[in-house]
Formats: sequence, structure tokens, C-alpha cells
Amino acid sequence: MEEKTYRIGELAEMFGLTVRTIRYYEELGLLFSTSREEGVHRRYPEQNLVYLKRIIQLKSYGLSLGEIREFFTLAAQDRTGESCRQRLISKYAERLAEAEKEKVAAERRMAELDWHIRQLKSGGNFFECPGKRCATCAFQDSCDMRIQEKR
Repeated sequence: MEEKTYRIGELAEMFGLTVRTIRYYEELGLLFSTSREEGVHRRYPEQNLVYLKRIIQLKSYGLSLGEIREFFTLAAQDRTGESCRQRLISKYAERLAEAEKEKVAAERRMAELDWHIRQLKSGGNFFECPGKRCATCAFQDSCDMRIQEKR
């Protein structure tokens, strides 16, 4: 039985991609087509469906096309998939560590914004701070205006 093949436009439509994107993935070595005779459209074997699903999945996890290409190269070299699996675990661990740092920074910014909102709601005229009320202000220990004043 002959393997099912797809025209480039069919693949593009199936995955919501452009024809140019499919060609680009092929240029990168992520997809492959059958050799074509003059005047006959190139055809993509069914295995490309799996490859496209993986490309889209890995891109959604934040991997670049260069990194994805590394995985495809590893997979071709090690048909067991073990080296690819181990490399992917490593990449995901790197992404997780980056996301954790971003989370900590975002939480810090959120806490600072919350502090400023509470301070502004409790105060009077924004341009009178720091001023006479500083001695009784509930925020005096962490007020960035008082910190600057002390220097």
C-alpha cells in the first residue's frame, strides 16, 4: 500500500500555516518532500504531520526553530529517542528556571505597585510628600521618598 502524501497547500491549511512557512521548515530540514518531476507539485509524506505537530508543540513551549532543529537532528542520530528526550528535559528545566526568575521579579513589581496604591490612597496631596505628615505616616519605614531624603 502506498503511503499517503499531501500537497504543500494541504499541509498549510491543516495546520493554519502559510505555504511559505512550510517551505521554510523544509529549507531548515524540519520537513521533507518527495522528489518531484518537472511540472508536478512536490508531495509531503504523512510522517510530516507528526513533525509539524512537534514543531508547533515545541514552539509553543518557547523553543526557537534552531533549537527545534537540534532535536530533529538528535532524533535522526538516535532512533531510540533517548538523547532527544534528555535534551528536551534539560531545555524545559532551563525554561522553568527562567520562568521562576520572571515570576519572582513580577511578584516584586506587584508588591511595589500595591504598596504605592495603598500609600497614595492613605495620603493627601501627592506633591506634599515627603512633608509635614512624614512623622506620622504608616509608610515611613519603606517610603522611597524618605530614603532619598536621608541620603
